[in-house]
Amino acid sequence: MTTPVPDADDLRSGAPLHDALLALLPLVGTWRGSGTGIVASSGTEFRYGQQLAFVHDGRPFLAYESRSWLVDEEGAVVRPAWRESGFWRPGAGPDDVEVVLASNTGQALMFTGTAGDQEWEIKTASAVHTPAAKSVDGEHRLYAVRGDELVYATELAPGGRPFAPHLNAQLVRVAATAGPDRA
Repeated sequence: MTTPVPDADDLRSGAPLHDALLALLPLVGTWRGSGTGIVASSGTEFRYGQQLAFVHDGRPFLAYESRSWLVDEEGAVVRPAWRESGFWRPGAGPDDVEVVLASNTGQALMFTGTAGDQEWEIKTASAVHTPAAKSVDGEHRLYAVRGDELVYATELAPGGRPFAPHLNAQLVRVAATAGPDRA
């Protein structure tokens, strides 16, 4: 039995990165850190830990996975939180980006945006949700790589409300884990 081409979160191993991904190249890796958020419906603030992985297998997209967990004031894990996964792809123009994400909370979002000097700004072009999920009308995300840190901030427009701050985090690059366990 053959095995799939392994995903790589390191540019030094695995399949060569596809040329169409040059605008996304700085994102490749696994990132871990913490952030703060605001619940849109109540204004309640919370703290969370998060791990993001942007991996490739040589084709013209990055596979993306995010895992988050709520933490208390001392940083101890309270419980698992949201997860999302999907794909980051090059768009029609050289700096255009397309992102498709689905979450465990029942939303599926399609974003379009642009890549700049190690920055990516994306906004929802389409948002749908399952019948039992909360409605999200839109989301705006800004990501930036600064040295070995990936920082981001999001704004959310839930259920007919205007955009408001939602999440922000600082993540650091962690050791690469190329191989069959990433497949």
